Amino acid sequence: MGKCLGKLFRDGASREPKPPPAKPKPPVKARTIRLTPGTSRSEVIVVGQYLAVDLSNIANDDAVSYEITPYPKDDVIVRMKDERPRATGNVAAGGMDNALAKKMVVYVYTRSHSVEKDDKLSTWEWGPTGHGAVLLVNNDNDDFEENFDPDHKNSRIDGPLDLKDMSPMVVRMRGPPKLPSDFSIRLSTPPETADKIGMFCLQPDDTPLKSEKHIIGPDTGNVVELDYRVDLRDNTTTYEFAVEGLHYPDITFDGQVSITLTLQRGRGSPIFEDTVVFQVAPWIMTPNTLPPLELLYSQAFVCEMEGGENLTFIQELQEVTSAASVPLVIVPHVDNRGDRWMQDEIELGYSHVPGKEVMPVVLDSPRDRGLQNFAKMQLLGKDFGYVTRYSQDEEPNSLDSFGNLEVSPPVTANGKKYPLGRILIGSTSPTRNQYGRRMMKVVRSFLKAQRVQSPIELYSDWLAVGHIDEFMTFVPARGGKGFRLLLASPDACYAYLGWLQGQGHGDVPLFEGKERYGTPAAVTVQQLLQDSKLREENQVFQDDIDWNRDKLKRELGLTEGDIIDIPALFKEEEGSGAGAFFPDMVNMIVLGRHLGIPKPFGPIVDGACAFESYVKSLLEPLGLSCNFIDDWSSYHLMMGEVHCGTNTLRKPFNYKWWHVEL
Repeated sequence: MGKCLGKLFRDGASREPKPPPAKPKPPVKARTIRLTPGTSRSEVIVVGQYLAVDLSNIANDDAVSYEITPYPKDDVIVRMKDERPRATGNVAAGGMDNALAKKMVVYVYTRSHSVEKDDKLSTWEWGPTGHGAVLLVNNDNDDFEENFDPDHKNSRIDGPLDLKDMSPMVVRMRGPPKLPSDFSIRLSTPPETADKIGMFCLQPDDTPLKSEKHIIGPDTGNVVELDYRVDLRDNTTTYEFAVEGLHYPDITFDGQVSITLTLQRGRGSPIFEDTVVFQVAPWIMTPNTLPPLELLYSQAFVCEMEGGENLTFIQELQEVTSAASVPLVIVPHVDNRGDRWMQDEIELGYSHVPGKEVMPVVLDSPRDRGLQNFAKMQLLGKDFGYVTRYSQDEEPNSLDSFGNLEVSPPVTANGKKYPLGRILIGSTSPTRNQYGRRMMKVVRSFLKAQRVQSPIELYSDWLAVGHIDEFMTFVPARGGKGFRLLLASPDACYAYLGWLQGQGHGDVPLFEGKERYGTPAAVTVQQLLQDSKLREENQVFQDDIDWNRDKLKRELGLTEGDIIDIPALFKEEEGSGAGAFFPDMVNMIVLGRHLGIPKPFGPIVDGACAFESYVKSLLEPLGLSCNFIDDWSSYHLMMGEVHCGTNTLRKPFNYKWWHVEL
């Protein structure tokens, strides 16, 4: 009936696929027609399709033979089977003179070549030996109209750059000069997915479907009828289309969209149909272990506060970004509107389809404070996508900020591989507090629906702010699994303070010269060890961290050798949960092997901060460079640290998401 050509196939033909195991052939699709005495009947015969002709109603009782004379004979083969004990004379089936196409088939293609559509494109199968077609969510902005909306929000093609983000598709039909008046050829998608894709016809203006006409999508419905007008030179009619994705997988959408080409007679059942199934490319997060992305625009972000309040912090951060050869974008006050928490507003990830460069995509959080417009106004643009999730039925809370959203490096756990890592979300305790805070359901559902980074919920509601980056992070490392999990540890802190006291440093002050809300913060090692209330609180907080430690070991397949304890203390914040007692060193920015760590202002021993020296002894043997940044006044006293105030765009995984085995 026709051919569908489109930039849809996952791996194209750049490599020879392994021959699949032999499978039984599917049953033949047959269609039955009945002939009636005294009537003439016209039929469109799809070449390659079995057509059963029932002659029982036109046979005389003394009939001894039947004959059907098709035209043109070269296009139709009729095999007769007489299942009755009677036959007669020569009976012609009049009007069966329309054979449509030499071959009824759908094709798909990448930018450089075409691939014949077969049953493999009628379904989607995950894994390195799987098959299926892929569609990109067209959520960048190529129209240069500065409307700050992604391209897929309208129902038009915004120029050649926008067209490049869509999947080309061609429908080609070959057959007789015309079809009987009651036959039609249609393209369709199921009604429930009509708002998940947009399809445009790219025909010349003199055709019934005008140039770049939106024919399937939210504004036009799910079915379009194609005009059958063949070119008399080769008995072919061809339509060119462009298809764009409009929605990522989500709670009510598994990410799969089918497009069906149908030959139909009147209001009856389809005579012939063929289908291509697309999997919408997911949104993917990148872990700290991936290096910053090498692009013409910047990869690290920080906000500049009014009056230069965090100028020292920015200057020290620039030393780290320069050492890592990572350009730093400084978002001015007029754009951040007094909101310094860059990590909390956005999460930077990507989407990818075969044959095209990776598209960075920012996920905008529902917290919507001063940085509310930053993602759309400063990041959304050519080949930089935008997505957000928000519910009017839920009020955002602190756990909806994206310091509470991280992803692990690739791991294997419980016999299952996670080559793109696993998403980590802080939440309430499943057993301790039924009224605790959780991330919005629409955000959690969105992350789960992407499927390739199976999320894990951790317990972060014990913290006043409630973000998992307050007690954990991942760093790249030599040896082992190629990374280490760093966990904040009150036990490690007290053990080290006890060692310092045993070495004769009990009278050495910590936090010397610093203030905490107008009061000098200095306290000696011995005084800190003798603060029983603080110690009792931290025993509880250590239990909370250990609960997460055990879950991370189970769900990520980690051992104790994969975990490093970083000294930290927390204090109860007036009944609202825990906050860092001194700058929380796990809350760092990771730029390749260069770490920007909150400066802890520990006791000075042998001319150096003892906490800094201890952390260096743990991390530098792993090939990491430890750089300590003063965030005491500009972030720490506001219950945040270096990671909370920065963000990083990273390289995508080399591993292709469609190879994930689910």
